[in-house]
Amino acid sequence: MLMGSHSVPPCLGEVRVNLTDIKYTLKRSDRKTVAIHIRDGLVEVRAPYGTSVGNIEKFIAAKERWISEKLAHSRARFEKKENFELDYGDSLLYRGSEYLLRAQQGKQIGFDENGFFIPPDLSADNIKAAVVRIYRLLAKQALSEKVSSFAEKMGLHPNNIKINSAKTRWGSCSSKSNLNFSWMLMMADDDVIDYIVVHELAHLKEMNHSPLFWDIVERHAPDYKECKSRLKLLQLRLNEENWEI
Repeated sequence: MLMGSHSVPPCLGEVRVNLTDIKYTLKRSDRKTVAIHIRDGLVEVRAPYGTSVGNIEKFIAAKERWISEKLAHSRARFEKKENFELDYGDSLLYRGSEYLLRAQQGKQIGFDENGFFIPPDLSADNIKAAVVRIYRLLAKQALSEKVSSFAEKMGLHPNNIKINSAKTRWGSCSSKSNLNFSWMLMMADDDVIDYIVVHELAHLKEMNHSPLFWDIVERHAPDYKECKSRLKLLQLRLNEENWEI
C-alpha cells in the first residue's frame, strides 16, 4: 500500500510515494495510460491526471515483481557507471576494435598503431580527460574525411562539422546545414560510422524520417538496419560507463 495520504490533487505534477519497500516518483500529465520507467536505480510512475491513486496502486502492485527485478538490474548498472574509471593497460574501443591505453614518457597524448598513449602517472580524472581529448581529435579528423567523401557522392554541401559529447544522440543536422557528431561514435565499427554520416547528410535533403529519407540512406548505406542494431549494442555498453569530465 502507499504510505501517507491518498488525497492526490488531479493537477499534481510530481510526488514521492512508497509501495512497501519500493520508492518511486509519481508524475502526472495528460498522457492516456499508466507507465513505469526505471532508470539509474530510480522508479518513476507516469499516470494521467484523472487516474485515481487506488487504480495506480493496483497497477503498481501487479507489476511489483517486475519492478523489483528491473530495479535491481538498474541499480547494478548505475553503480557500475558510478564506479567507472580508466587506468593504464585498459582496453579502449576505436572504430570497432580494442586498443590498449599505455603510458608513454613525455607530455604528448595521441593514438598510433599500438593504441592510445598518454603521459605516465596521471590521476584517474586526468586519464579520462586525456582519453576523451584523444577521441575528440580522432573524431574530428575521421568524421571530416567521411563527411567530405559521402557529401561528394551524394551531391551535398554541408557547412560546419562539430564534435560534441552527446550521450544519447550520435549525430544531428541543423537547419543551417551544420552537422554535429558525438565523439563516442568513434567507438563504433567503420560501416556503422558511415551510416550515421549518411544519415545526417540525408537530412540536408529531407529534414524528416519519411520513406524518401530512408530511400536516400539505403542508397548509400544499404546495411543501415543492421547498423542501427549494432549501435543499440554499443549504447548498452556506454550506459554502464561514465565519460563525463
